[in-house]
Amino acid sequence: MVNGWTLERRAKQAEAIMRCKPWERSTGTETAAGKTTASGDATKHGARSAEWIAEKKALNDLIGECRDRLRRC
Repeated sequence: MVNGWTLERRAKQAEAIMRCKPWERSTGTETAAGKTTASGDATKHGARSAEWIAEKKALNDLIGECRDRLRRC
């Protein structure tokens, strides 16, 4: 049992979800405002910020240079 979920409770929940099939009604955002909001979701915590992307590119460039030097040895 994890977090109060017994195997029986998990099975009942899975059965209810399969009956309800919420994924068939999920359409995502439809309005322009909603799409704009959703497009910024990944940057909410800096996971895709411009700084993070620049740092990742610089690190990848450095790794590439190291690999090149190792190949020449």
